[in-house]
Amino acid sequence: MKIVQRLYQRFTALVHELAKFGVVGALAFVITWGVTNLLHYVVGLGPLTSNVFATVIAATFAYFGNRFWTWRHREKTGLAREYFLFFVFNGIGLLITLLFLGFRSYTLKLDDPLSYQIAFFLGTAVATLFRFWSYKKWVFLPPDLPPVDPHTGLPEPIETYEAASPTARDPLGGTVPFEPRPNNSRNGNRPHVEKPNPRS
Repeated sequence: MKIVQRLYQRFTALVHELAKFGVVGALAFVITWGVTNLLHYVVGLGPLTSNVFATVIAATFAYFGNRFWTWRHREKTGLAREYFLFFVFNGIGLLITLLFLGFRSYTLKLDDPLSYQIAFFLGTAVATLFRFWSYKKWVFLPPDLPPVDPHTGLPEPIETYEAASPTARDPLGGTVPFEPRPNNSRNGNRPHVEKPNPRS
């Protein structure tokens, strides 16, 4: 029953995160779509340049929406770090969208608005999946990770973290009460070995 409860709790949280991420993403998508079409068809910029400018504006909105709503319960590891990584992964997502737009414009040689919208929607869908995975894994870190050693920049050894923390990570990614391993030895790290009785 515990494994079922943990699975339920984990996937319930995941569904809530996906729902919030979807709302923020939908609003960012409207911004991207509107600004892209405005710059491309009204201002007259190229199809790729228009999407780059629109993505930067939408990404700034999406960062603050995800930081202070979707993953507000996660560790705050510094605005500069998160914002930098957020834009790095947004840049990769942008490249994914640009691949679809470039394939439509320069490989298929299409120039009609319908094909542009189809390429834009497909590229955005694939890029959105990548963004959700990368944000959750690298940008907005879970609160139960070991602290980072300021001298090395690496997480502290798990044994040190477990010894200092009342909770530890379980195999499903949640937290469980930490119980120290029982020490069955009588002389420290070496287990006691019963010596044979020479008189027997």
